[in-house]
Amino acid sequence: MNQKNMEKIISQILNEIGEDQQREGLIDTPKRVAQAYEYLTSGYNKKIEDVLNDAIFTEKYDEMVIVKNIDFFSLCEHHMLPFYGKVHVAYLPDGKILGLSKIPRIVEVFARRLQVQERMTQQIADTINKYIQPKGVAVVSEAYHMCMMMRGVEKQNSSATASAVHGIFKEDARTRAEFLNLISTKNL
Repeated sequence: MNQKNMEKIISQILNEIGEDQQREGLIDTPKRVAQAYEYLTSGYNKKIEDVLNDAIFTEKYDEMVIVKNIDFFSLCEHHMLPFYGKVHVAYLPDGKILGLSKIPRIVEVFARRLQVQERMTQQIADTINKYIQPKGVAVVSEAYHMCMMMRGVEKQNSSATASAVHGIFKEDARTRAEFLNLISTKNL
């Protein structure tokens, strides 16, 4: 991202909405906003292979692996307003497991892009499916969308849930139900 170009664009936006850029609180705003957007969209600059960093291991474990309540923050591609919430990920290994810390890192790669919740959820599931080829993958995301809360319908208590499933989670209702039950249980 070209920092100076972003600062000019932010200055133009401030002018268009009628703000005085010489006001004390706004003097460094273009720079701060450009830096914020660089961070909030940092997922575009990350490669999954680098994130996984060879943390795929051969293991004969064949029970469900779940990482739940992964916090995420993203920007809606329609209004560039935040949406945020939690992602729950499960997979049934088929000879390979993934380092547990890599799952939240995968979530972060896709959350740090302009997104829609449905696509982000699918991208997480597809990525895990591609790299470790488990018997199945399930991902559920739950989010609050500022574009629904601050503007438009202005429904502050509404949330959205999206899911993506592969393999046994799609084919076997009992496996899917076990996952949904496990992610609904209280934290430690």
